[in-house]
Amino acid sequence: MTKKRVYEIARDLGVPSRDLLEALVELGMPGLRAVSTVTDEEAELIREFFHERASPAPPEAPAPERAKAPPKPRGTPRPPVVAVLGHIDHGKTTLLDAIRAAHVADGEAGGITQSIGAYQAVVNGRAITFIDTPGHRAFTAMRARGAQVTDIAILVVAADDGVMAQTVEAVDHIKAAGVPMIVAINKMDKPGANKDRVLQDLAKLGYTPEEWGGTTVTVPLSALTGQGVDDLLEMILLIADMEGIYGDPEGKLEATVIESNLDPARGPLATVVVKNGTLRERDVIIVGSTWGRVRALLDHRGERVGAATPGMPVQILGLDGVPPAGEVVERIENPNEARRIAAERARATADERRAVRAPKTFEELIQVAQTKKLVVVLKAASTGALDAAKHELGTLKADGVELELLHAGVGPVTESDILLASAEGEGQPLVAGFAVRVDGKAARLAEQRNVPVRTYDIIYDLAQDVGRALRRLLGPEYREVKVGEAEVLKTFDIDGVGRIAGCSVRTGRVVRGGRVKAFRDGEEVFVGEIASLKRFADDVREVQAGRECGIRIRDWNDVRPGDTLEIYTVEEVPL
Repeated sequence: MTKKRVYEIARDLGVPSRDLLEALVELGMPGLRAVSTVTDEEAELIREFFHERASPAPPEAPAPERAKAPPKPRGTPRPPVVAVLGHIDHGKTTLLDAIRAAHVADGEAGGITQSIGAYQAVVNGRAITFIDTPGHRAFTAMRARGAQVTDIAILVVAADDGVMAQTVEAVDHIKAAGVPMIVAINKMDKPGANKDRVLQDLAKLGYTPEEWGGTTVTVPLSALTGQGVDDLLEMILLIADMEGIYGDPEGKLEATVIESNLDPARGPLATVVVKNGTLRERDVIIVGSTWGRVRALLDHRGERVGAATPGMPVQILGLDGVPPAGEVVERIENPNEARRIAAERARATADERRAVRAPKTFEELIQVAQTKKLVVVLKAASTGALDAAKHELGTLKADGVELELLHAGVGPVTESDILLASAEGEGQPLVAGFAVRVDGKAARLAEQRNVPVRTYDIIYDLAQDVGRALRRLLGPEYREVKVGEAEVLKTFDIDGVGRIAGCSVRTGRVVRGGRVKAFRDGEEVFVGEIASLKRFADDVREVQAGRECGIRIRDWNDVRPGDTLEIYTVEEVPL
């Protein structure tokens, strides 16, 4: 008995998968998803029902008015922007090449003439924009600057290898970005391919596949032979429909730099993806601390276009500098205003680099924390060490403070770890390494992005430091430290000053500015602060045991002979 997926039936019927799924609810088959499989008999029943449902019905009496449907988002569906991530050698680049060879228009199969870091593939008359910079570092580098460029992420997992270390890392980057994920199970043509193993690995990570009753979309394919690639593209379009990815060509410009370089002949070049509005030639734009008038726009084929609409990648010529990836494009009407704003931003950036220093110690980290969430990226020397460290961190609790383990992996602390931590804007980031080193490039990036990095050789030191940091995010802890005790022998009332207590210091010392608790007949009657301290007629900083002194207590004139004054200081609990 053969089986067919729901989205394949929708394709045969020439209708969107969403419409077919709505019809299946009426047929009494709720709970099906686009990737769900049905038998041949069920497929035939679905086709018959959909045809009957679509046939014109005889005229009937006017139906009562229905409630108005909620308004649709402004604009129209735009091409989804897709990034491809995964473990090295699992076929990310091969998959992108296969898509480009089969679906890039104008006879460009075999490679486009000019790469601009992104391209559009056309599937069933609809475009999909692919960011041609595979890897989770590039994916997160853009997000670290506050730009969410990608709409959908494809995780490539080789069927003969399964989930590997970089796969887990890529999953954590996708999870942190909060975008839908499709798992492309690649290399299904190889003799050692084991799809079930990949599904098991995903389930262990908490991503139960749809065919096992979960929500994780998986598509088996072979980028080398082309098998299943069309299914993947269909799934991208389906998810784009379900997510409601819209763009308004007449709306405010929203475009983000995904790649830039300095060309010897043409000057600064920046590839941007437009997500809303329209970018046109001759527009005056600001991109971070650079600006310019758009001299030309080139599409992914290297051809000049007059305008870039939502979902379209283009290369911009005309900027006065090379902006970093992740910068947002802003349109400004006045060139002089654009020049002024760019110059101010450049100065501000230079000042920040001179003034800002990343916290070097754990104490500095918790002193600068302003949030009640600690976001940790954890690296360890082995899987055993990683599991032990994760277990220790899992036992840490502090009321009112959240600990989020953003990523846990094996190996040294790398640039990717710093990018992931810096891109998480909702909490105080920390990169912690257990028995591992910090890569030199990672250390420099951590300095630039103000991400504290701490390494440990003893697991209990790691757990203790993170636990103390969690508690400290609620605010510093203080303790009282008793420093001395004095007995009030007699009192003196001085006009314009108040009551002075003549005291004998019994133990320790009395310090000016110290805190004081007054006891009378064994009961505490007042808590305050020493306003002045004298020995004879002289102001002094402290008086030791065995000596007499005059004490004035701030805002309290009821001190009496026989009272006992306990002197203490308030100290911050060290970490």
